[in-house]
Amino acid sequence: MADCKQVGVEVYRISDLEPMKSNFGLKDQFRRATMSMSDNVAEGFEYNNNPDFIRFLTYAKGSSGEFRIK
Repeated sequence: MADCKQVGVEVYRISDLEPMKSNFGLKDQFRRATMSMSDNVAEGFEYNNNPDFIRFLTYAKGSSGEFRIK
C-alpha cells in the first residue's frame, strides 16, 4: 500500500508545478485518475475472489492510462 500512497504524493507534487498548476481541468483530471486507480485496486481486493479482483485491476489499468505520458 505504500507504493500507491507514494504515487498519489508524487501526482499531487507534480500537478502543483507549472504548466499543470494553472491548467485546472488537466490538474483535476490527473489527480482524479490517480485516486480512481488506487480506489479500484482496493475495491476489487475487498470482493475476495479472483474474477472480481481482476475486473477491478482492469479498471485501475484504464485509469492509469489517463495520466500516462508518452
